[in-house]
Amino acid sequence: MKGIQLKAGLVSLLLLAVLLGIWHLATSSQPVATGPAATLTAQELEYAKMMGKEPGNTKSAGFPTLAQMGQAIVKQLSDPFYDNGPNDKGIAVQLAHSLARVGLGFFFAALVAIPLGFVIGMSPLLHRAFDPFIQVLKPISPLAWMPLALYTIKDSSVSGVFVIFICSVWPMLINTAFGVASVKREWLNVAKTLEVRPLRRAFQVILPAAAPTILTGMRISMGIAWLVIVAAEMLVGGTGIGYFVWNEWNNLSLTNVIFAILVIGIVGMLLDLMFARLQKWVTYVE
Repeated sequence: MKGIQLKAGLVSLLLLAVLLGIWHLATSSQPVATGPAATLTAQELEYAKMMGKEPGNTKSAGFPTLAQMGQAIVKQLSDPFYDNGPNDKGIAVQLAHSLARVGLGFFFAALVAIPLGFVIGMSPLLHRAFDPFIQVLKPISPLAWMPLALYTIKDSSVSGVFVIFICSVWPMLINTAFGVASVKREWLNVAKTLEVRPLRRAFQVILPAAAPTILTGMRISMGIAWLVIVAAEMLVGGTGIGYFVWNEWNNLSLTNVIFAILVIGIVGMLLDLMFARLQKWVTYVE
């Protein structure tokens, strides 16, 4: 097992080296500005100034190079907690706002979805009654709820939390109901024979058996929530990693946009690993 993990790690490093090599080759062939206005028209000069690439600064004029990305990463990570106003905050501050919204929306979704999923999973009648509503509401894009949330709540930050709630509730609800309904009949029959009370049966028989499936739903919900919050913050603005991406794009800073994309991916991976560990911890292996 350790040998396979070591080989997989080496293959991953090789793939990373290949991708970085392709990036380096693609960006190193870009033309470099060497003189003031020797080869640029007035329109090209104006565009270069807008992009923050004055002629003669020896910087690449197109996609950022690996060196420029390295400088941007060092600059962002050297002071990630600064706060100089609404449109000038460190990456850690923006990330904290996004994680807080995701955490709140996810928490409220779990409060609703897990108990309701238990009830639906234990009752075939309620399962059939709720199923049409779930099938209609589940495919609706969470961002489609944003205008309605902004109109009724009239607060962009709370609206973001609501969008996370509405996108997180369905995977948890469906997986909880499925996990509860899939508990072995033999275990439930034994609990009935021993005259175990319903509440105790739910916590000591059904919950441990359904826990891996419930955690799967929570893991899926967290992945969707982290995906949606970036798009939601681009729409509502203010704070958050999504707003950071949009603001840096408006500032024509492609290096910071790519840096933020990398941060979003790494944080999403860490969140998924956390739920994968929890899922492994509650899974019973015979």
